[in-house]
Amino acid sequence: MANDDAAVLAAVGPRLRELRKKRGITLAGLAQSTGISVSTLSRLESGERRPNLELLLPLARAYRVPLDELVGAPPVGDPRVRLKPIKRAGVTIVPLTQHPGGLQAFKMVIPRTRRVPDLRTHEGYEWLYVLSGRLRLVLAERDLELKPGEAAEFDTRLPHWFGSTGEEAVELLSLFGPQSERVHVRAKPR
Repeated sequence: MANDDAAVLAAVGPRLRELRKKRGITLAGLAQSTGISVSTLSRLESGERRPNLELLLPLARAYRVPLDELVGAPPVGDPRVRLKPIKRAGVTIVPLTQHPGGLQAFKMVIPRTRRVPDLRTHEGYEWLYVLSGRLRLVLAERDLELKPGEAAEFDTRLPHWFGSTGEEAVELLSLFGPQSERVHVRAKPR
């Protein structure tokens, strides 16, 4: 066990004793409300007994505090995700998945430019969801315009192209997976 973990565990007993005394609760009263014996509570507070979930969960309920507050858990590290955007032909692509293979997720920002569609084909399956702006999707003979909140999914072996309508930038989420791996969205019928 790391020294940091040992220090956190060693501080649990005194923290429990302080919390009990601050609330004016006796060991007998706490034993009655938690179902934990007085001797076990005493040994836990003095550090003679190692804290475990079986003991800490009823104590957290009795004191009405989160478990991490009860044990003085160390703060969680920085929750921010550090994404590295890629620029290709003016398009900003932000990979949202970090593992190779399987389903890949991307956030894309396509600038306000009107381009002549250059249809491509490749193995895979793609799902697009428009966050803002309007997306032009050319899929074989179909020329579609998707607005925010709309989604499209297609087999990438079909000739396809997507980009801005030319009126404004478009921001979208893209999920791309290997052939035959499809995304299924469940929605309530209207």
